[in-house]
Amino acid sequence: MAYDLSRRTALKGMLNGAGVVVGVPLLNAFLDGNGEALAATGGAAGGAPMPVRFGTWFWGLGVNPTRWFPSKTGPNYDLKPELEPIKAFQSKISVLGNFSVPLDGAPNLPHGSGGPAIRTGRALTAERGLPGESFDVTIADLIGSRSRFSSLEMSSTGDARNSLSGRGGGNLNPSEVSAAGLYQRVFGLGFQDPNSGTFTPDPVTMARRSVLSGVSEQRQSLLAAVGTEDKQKLDQYFTSIRQLENQLDVQLTKPEPLQACNVPRKIPELPVNAEIENVMRNHEFMTDMLVMALACDQTRVFNMMFNNGASSLTRIGSTITHHQLTHEEVLDNRLGYQPEATYFLTRIMEAWVYFVGALDKVKEGNRTLLDNTLVLAHSETEFAKFHTIDNIPMMLAGTAGGRVKSGIYVDGIGTPVSRVGLTIQQAMGVPVDRWGTKSMETNRTITEIMA
Repeated sequence: MAYDLSRRTALKGMLNGAGVVVGVPLLNAFLDGNGEALAATGGAAGGAPMPVRFGTWFWGLGVNPTRWFPSKTGPNYDLKPELEPIKAFQSKISVLGNFSVPLDGAPNLPHGSGGPAIRTGRALTAERGLPGESFDVTIADLIGSRSRFSSLEMSSTGDARNSLSGRGGGNLNPSEVSAAGLYQRVFGLGFQDPNSGTFTPDPVTMARRSVLSGVSEQRQSLLAAVGTEDKQKLDQYFTSIRQLENQLDVQLTKPEPLQACNVPRKIPELPVNAEIENVMRNHEFMTDMLVMALACDQTRVFNMMFNNGASSLTRIGSTITHHQLTHEEVLDNRLGYQPEATYFLTRIMEAWVYFVGALDKVKEGNRTLLDNTLVLAHSETEFAKFHTIDNIPMMLAGTAGGRVKSGIYVDGIGTPVSRVGLTIQQAMGVPVDRWGTKSMETNRTITEIMA
């Protein structure tokens, strides 16, 4: 029996009475002869363009400006010590600097004003929420309507409120706070405790029972219907799912309950863990699952929050936070920076490189998943010790399927940061020619990065 292959192919089945949906990556069988577009279907004369994705990656507490921002504009920009970790992907990452955040009389709310200004093109006037719709939501309305999730939001530090995505009005799209929670959403598993009136996902059961078991027959039929290269790609993909399940199982396994106890014990909520070692691990798991979700067209828009603005990151065995260090640690006159606070920035840049590398590993025809994606990474402040919000560090990774140039440094020369949001929206196909309000209203795109 021939297997019906199309870009919308997904493996569907049942596992313990729950529906299971497992997407498949972009196979060569889905592409045209050049590997640059989806194959024509339904008698169409030409194939559809490859899916293009958009996402954001946020980190809190900025950088040490003189040790991070390049001095040379354009391609082949110089890598200062704190930007050095991106070296392997420099040709695929552009750096944006020296853009201003005019507030038009609104207060500079420490760690609160910068992020919303970048995402909405408006000055924040209240302590919480967003002053308007964030551009990722606008983009998701355009490109995310046909995928299973219009967008996915994640917070590596375990705080659902850590988000810069929403439609304004004080509302934010809550973030997934754990790799287990993200796994449960992406693979469509739901569990209902029969003794509770509320729905409570059980990550332990989820981790122990492979979703692949529920689609075994379809999986074998698909493998028999594709070529050798696609078989290898599917084997790698399914192996990755198994590995993630095994890793999660190790992390989530709890002691067996007392068998004689008839009243189920209340499972305590796990505390938010901002220890950098655990945040890095959680981020890696989340990244790997997000990559699968993107590759399988489960979503085309995402927002990854590595840490929060007033960073609560700590080191194992220490109660001093990253935020405290930026204000209390004395500047080392010999080094010219705060070494303990800078440790966290180094780990943040390592996490960013892991994220970019994970996207770049996935082949999609003649490109990679990173090539078919545009990711804006940014912070909320320039130099955290003084809460400066002009010259907030930003990076763009990927080319949005060739719509954007990569590997250059752009000096904004003090122009409004809203130019970044306008440029991104136009690159993603949003029909907008002006964006932002008051002093941030602009019709100037960043022509240096437009292909």
